[in-house]
Amino acid sequence: MIPAYANFGGKIHGGTLLSLMDKVAYVCAAKHAGNYCVTASIDTVNFLAPVEVGELVSLMASINYVGNTSVVVGIRVVSENIKTNQVKHTNTCYFTMVAKDDQNSPIQVPGLILENKEQVRRFIEAKERKDLRRQYQKELAQVNIPEKDEQCRNLLAGERCIMI
Repeated sequence: MIPAYANFGGKIHGGTLLSLMDKVAYVCAAKHAGNYCVTASIDTVNFLAPVEVGELVSLMASINYVGNTSVVVGIRVVSENIKTNQVKHTNTCYFTMVAKDDQNSPIQVPGLILENKEQVRRFIEAKERKDLRRQYQKELAQVNIPEKDEQCRNLLAGERCIMI
């Protein structure tokens, strides 16, 4: 990582890391799908430790789940201080990528062959995250904002905001 990638605090911008992760997710998904792929969503991004200028960054990606036209790519990012050889796990994230044909329409992706328990665990966890996300979206759609100001004030009591 070079100084141009650093923020004012001297750490590598999260956006720089997200850009690298998106590129790696694309390569992993496109290789599996055998087609162009686009980012549909980023399910979770955990920034666990900062990346410092001068560290070597490695990104490892795997197809964790396949749907009909989409794949979930899990990415693990580690950084290494090349002077001290200290290696740290800095990021984990999950990208959903959709395969596209030459007409830019979604196209079916190949199934996934699970060869070991770790791959089975990743597949099941990705499926569970997908199911939880659907449930969350349903619940969020049910949220009703009160019409009356007094009801809103009651809901916001104790929060760090002021309603004017």
